[in-house]
Amino acid sequence: MAAGSGSRFGEEKQFKLLKGIALYFYSLNKFMLCEDINEIILVVPKSRVADVKKEIINIKKTKKILIVSGGYRRQDSVKKGLLSVSNKSQLVCIHDGARPFVSEKLIKKSIIACAKNDGAIVANPNFDTLKTCEEGYVKKTIDRNNVWTAQTPQVFWKVKLLDAISISERNNMEVTDESSMMESLGYKVSVVQGDYNNFKITSREDWERAVNIIA
Repeated sequence: MAAGSGSRFGEEKQFKLLKGIALYFYSLNKFMLCEDINEIILVVPKSRVADVKKEIINIKKTKKILIVSGGYRRQDSVKKGLLSVSNKSQLVCIHDGARPFVSEKLIKKSIIACAKNDGAIVANPNFDTLKTCEEGYVKKTIDRNNVWTAQTPQVFWKVKLLDAISISERNNMEVTDESSMMESLGYKVSVVQGDYNNFKITSREDWERAVNIIA
């Protein structure tokens, strides 16, 4: 998934160069190396499709890579990507192009977990105190026990996720991740322990953290 506008970051950070390499390519490379992946669907903004196709042509590919344009919302982009998946792929592994430090091990673990369930997500337990705030004031403190912070990959059976997307569209649901749609329908989604370095680059501080890790 690399179709975001980067409104919070101030630009489309998935295409920003990190040590001379476009950010999305770091995670793309991990999926290319992973033997459990049959094919890769790269979902990008419509304005970037032609440029990304040119970039992909110039790299050594170990498997089929298809570039498609995304939609207005994340769930629209996910649906467009899903509809481009071949019939031979029954599980889909959805990952954020702005999470450059995913590992092959994490990809494999999430796929294995999904094979035994309706889906699987990568997440980490939260140890911070959580607050809900409105207009500059704390409204309440949330019990942090059993609270996990979700990452990607998120892996699902393709048919079940398409069903969840269809129902969410009929109900006008707005979601921030695919697991939310699956959960709302009662599907069983497993949790795989994530990696704290598998963070999503959202702010300039996140970018500096990524630069330091690469260095």
